[in-house]
Amino acid sequence: MILVTGGAGYIGSHFVRYYTRCRPAEKVIVLDNLVEGHLEALDGLANVHFERADINDFESVKKILQKHGVDAVVHFASYCYVGESQENPSKYYQNNLGGSISLFRAMDEVGVKKIVFSSSCATYGVPERVPIDETHPQSPINVYGLTKLLIEKILDGYAYTKNWSYIALRYFNAAGADKSALIGESHAPETHIIPLALKTALGTKDQLQIYGDDYDTPDGSCIRDYIHVEDLASAHLLALEKLSEQRGGQCVNLGTAHGASVKEIVALCEEITGKKINHSFSPRRSGDPARLVADASKAASYLGWHPQHDLRSIIETAWKWEQSKRY
Repeated sequence: MILVTGGAGYIGSHFVRYYTRCRPAEKVIVLDNLVEGHLEALDGLANVHFERADINDFESVKKILQKHGVDAVVHFASYCYVGESQENPSKYYQNNLGGSISLFRAMDEVGVKKIVFSSSCATYGVPERVPIDETHPQSPINVYGLTKLLIEKILDGYAYTKNWSYIALRYFNAAGADKSALIGESHAPETHIIPLALKTALGTKDQLQIYGDDYDTPDGSCIRDYIHVEDLASAHLLALEKLSEQRGGQCVNLGTAHGASVKEIVALCEEITGKKINHSFSPRRSGDPARLVADASKAASYLGWHPQHDLRSIIETAWKWEQSKRY
């Protein structure tokens, strides 16, 4: 049985829903404190047992692991706002890093040795080369990225000293929504370009701010690698399956190897929604690289993973969700 931390959050809930579709007979334990997650994201999932708890609560997590006979963990629980991590680093060190250490301690005491970890391309920092592969130096430029890197290092220590098996999945830009439109992206505040553009198209946001139009890119705006959240979900299931045959740890990029600029995102959002997106340009944000694009060849060779969604599919599903959001 698996435990999914942060399973009521954006990416976690998509994984839980995908997992239950692929393995309808298997029970899933979701642990979430609902600070960022939404219980509504788990509606209608018969084989999901929800436990409201915080990963920092060692005793509660240990009891949950024991009670349900958990043998593997998928760890999503995390604060994920880059800007906030710079303004309030203690919050991120306590939750992302301290909470993960507490979770790992509970796993160790109970004897759970398998984990898939939700990491980030933010561990790389400003790229020295693009596309970015897993051998690229890791020099994070924000506290959020640093917490993810430190957790990877801690997992490496458990693999070495305690014979754990782990796979750290370094996401690029997660986007999109479940094709059913029952769940999707819902952050407060929202900081991601696609939902912000769609909110502007819908009229719930007055204007979209684009940070920087003077980058060394074809149209002057930042280029990012956008990956559908359902493709992320499928990668986590493949990683779980891989844990049964591997020992030690692996780090794997998840991206499409194709970049899209902010201006291209806005244009495609206008095409799909049929609405003009009012936008303006602001100065660059500090630390924003011109290009972040994944080399995802290891995901293909090691996990057998190939993304099934393109940028149009990402925006179409996000738009369907945005028009009928339940939470």
